[in-house]
Amino acid sequence: MTDGEIVEMFLARDEEALRHTSEKYGGRLRALALGILEDIAAAEECENDTYLAAWDSIPPHEPRDYLFAYLARITRHISLDRCRARSREKRSAHVEELTAELTDCLPAGDSPEERLDAKELAGAISAWLRTLPAEKRLLFLRRYWYGDGVSALARGLGWGENRVKTALHRLRKGLREHLEKEGYL
Repeated sequence: MTDGEIVEMFLARDEEALRHTSEKYGGRLRALALGILEDIAAAEECENDTYLAAWDSIPPHEPRDYLFAYLARITRHISLDRCRARSREKRSAHVEELTAELTDCLPAGDSPEERLDAKELAGAISAWLRTLPAEKRLLFLRRYWYGDGVSALARGLGWGENRVKTALHRLRKGLREHLEKEGYL
């Protein structure tokens, strides 16, 4: 079933849309949540919460051409919110590690002006990502959007862990240089 057909089912308020969405994207959404939360039960809850959020937000949104991206964004936000809630009691080392890796590349965002420039910054990062070869863009996104670990990335790409770490370091350096050139740093 195509994404457009699934979205039409959501728009018609047909509950079968949830079943088709789960069959088509459930594993990928659960894996995304698992990469952030590192807890299978919590990942399954986030997956289910994603379906509810999609049900509540389609309509007015109609993501016919980008349903997975739409669902992945919802899953990521729900997972990060759950991670933040857990970390109020105990900091999550995995999310802290990812944040620390990008700290040198991104502006602090402490002032109101910097916070207002967040959309422009996102556009600059997207423009930089589009200049990368597909393999490097995938590596960057798998690490910093989906939260995949270095060992999982190495297995998926058929690389050694040191090669992945080196590539990520060079990508962060390239992002920093691009953002400096654009005036963000």
